[in-house]
Amino acid sequence: VQLQASGGGLVQAGGSLKLSCAAPGSIVAINRMAWYRQAPGKRREMVAVIDSVGIANYGDSVRGRFTISRDNAKNTVYLQMNNLKVEDTGVYYCNADLRTDPWRNYWGQGTQVTVSS
Repeated sequence: VQLQASGGGLVQAGGSLKLSCAAPGSIVAINRMAWYRQAPGKRREMVAVIDSVGIANYGDSVRGRFTISRDNAKNTVYLQMNNLKVEDTGVYYCNADLRTDPWRNYWGQGTQVTVSS
């Protein structure tokens, strides 16, 4: 089972990007979905998380600028990133709890986001 992340790229500070992450269509249930990021030389940190009914929480550094959402019909989670800052640069990973009998936690392959000044 793989989570397929996409949407990363190079953007100037103040710009926007939207990340997507899709679980296979064969997955019948998904609980928590989240985005994490890791900057060079730093620990991986939680960016945003959304539960199965759409309740979201954000890391302090992105609250008010990023929005996480999900489309349960498409088994997809999104991260809309606005007003990007240089310090948002890093590899962004999606993460999800999938019902694969048993439930398991999965990571996507990561997508690079680079914000230039």
